[in-house]
Amino acid sequence: MEPAVVRCLPGEPKLTISFCLDGSQKHMLRDQGEELGKVLTRISNSIAKGHGKAKKSKKNRGQQPSEAPEPTVVRLCYNGDAVPEDVLNSDAWQDGSVLEIGDAKYSVQRNAPTFTTAELPVSLLAGFPVCPKLEVEFGNLEDCEFTWYKEKGPGTSPEADGDIQGQEGGWTEAGSGRVYVPSNQDIDSSLKLRCTPKDGKRCGPAKELVSMGTVEAGPGTCTFDNRHMYTLKAPDKQAVRVVSYNILADVYAQTELSKTVLYPYCAPYALELDYRQNLIKKELAGYNADIICLQEVDKGVFADSLGPALDAFGLDGVFRIKEKQHEGLTTFYRRSKLRLLSRHDVVLSEALTSDPVHAELLHRVSAYATLKDKILQRSTTLQVTVFEDLNEPPKKICVANTHLYWHPKAGNIRLVQMEVALLHLSHVIAEVAPGTPLLFCGDFNSTPNSGLFQLVTQAVVPELHPDWSGAGPEEACSLELSSPFPPLLSACGQPAYTNYVGGFHGCLDYVFIEPDKMEVEQVIPLPSHQEVTTYQALPSVAHPSDHIALVCDLRWRP
Repeated sequence: MEPAVVRCLPGEPKLTISFCLDGSQKHMLRDQGEELGKVLTRISNSIAKGHGKAKKSKKNRGQQPSEAPEPTVVRLCYNGDAVPEDVLNSDAWQDGSVLEIGDAKYSVQRNAPTFTTAELPVSLLAGFPVCPKLEVEFGNLEDCEFTWYKEKGPGTSPEADGDIQGQEGGWTEAGSGRVYVPSNQDIDSSLKLRCTPKDGKRCGPAKELVSMGTVEAGPGTCTFDNRHMYTLKAPDKQAVRVVSYNILADVYAQTELSKTVLYPYCAPYALELDYRQNLIKKELAGYNADIICLQEVDKGVFADSLGPALDAFGLDGVFRIKEKQHEGLTTFYRRSKLRLLSRHDVVLSEALTSDPVHAELLHRVSAYATLKDKILQRSTTLQVTVFEDLNEPPKKICVANTHLYWHPKAGNIRLVQMEVALLHLSHVIAEVAPGTPLLFCGDFNSTPNSGLFQLVTQAVVPELHPDWSGAGPEEACSLELSSPFPPLLSACGQPAYTNYVGGFHGCLDYVFIEPDKMEVEQVIPLPSHQEVTTYQALPSVAHPSDHIALVCDLRWRP
């Protein structure tokens, strides 16, 4: 029996009724408070109208029109009895009732599991995971069924929409599961996905998606392939694997400056978003991480690409847009291991001027008007999330993620930004989860000899540090800053570089921890210098960003 899918929610004025009649999909939007009889009459009249058009068409072609057919009987039955026509729609259309239209019968599925969004990515590369963007209503993505198909051979139209059971209609079954990794044998083939929404054993109408393009050859060996050898196994329950990565926002990669000045050595197609997203998704999935802190994440990339892809690999994510920008910060976490308790994001410049926690710092910075003005112009954001360990519920962790101001001579601004961040984090932990260890990830745009690194790892920076005068006499100042935390440890050490472009290379990214509360179990080696420079610098056809991901396994101290 064909389904008639009804969506009817309390509090909404309308309900929808969807079914297929004579090969045409019908969608009806009706008032919940309307009597059933009006809907049934509307369906019957619609059929009569269709017959009338057919009769008129025959007359225009000079054929003898047939006798006017009897009106089609339309009724709704429940447990074999017709539902009275004066019953309101909201009560009439019950799950398991039967809509009868002439001899055709439809099984009514009220609020059946339904895909509200179902899309395949545009770019498909052999060896790289294809992760559809899926959103389901009244269902659970983990219960849904997925079957992948590919063309049987060249010359088959990707729009072929025949019966895809077995090997009919130009398609042959290629795999199952929410994610499909095309092989080299799939190159030049289109892909088709049949997905059935489910909630436990309850099923909704299946949906079929056909790729817009064909599978293309991948780039071969990537910079992260060897790193994945160290992360094949997920860490044990007592450890967490952490990734910090500036993935290079598309809004910056696609500028003329990027193509001609910053990354002229990079093949133009390798700067395209779809291409880079294939690499990023494979790289991140292969780390089997529990916490992933990303910087320079385009808003659309989070919603349409990374969010759906990493969800398929067991990770949920939260996104914080950078004020006045189209990119921001994202923290993903493994939902089987961590539970999100609370969020405490701030714009650093706003926190400095509005939060009493920073009153003393604001007073001291206000003595240097030019510096203060430049700090307040920045939209730098701090993303803060507090998690609970699901394996040991009392155990918590405070995860911070940021991307500080980039200018090479702005060490003074970054110092103040970092002090604001540390004060805010100290306050959050004291208020929300006293004693919780801090994990602070990000692109700090600061090398190991910077004042910022000294502030974090030594807990104090003197007023005569060169960074205070690095921007010239107009911004020069003398401030001694102290951290509210004891000295933090750079969990991945001080690599020779985490950023490698044509005109610069250096260590700018860190994963900071409190060494008395957490310890480092493993640091995943960075790509070799030969791997990084195979295509001169980063990004490249084998690496999607100008930064390199930091990856390490951490463990709570007893």
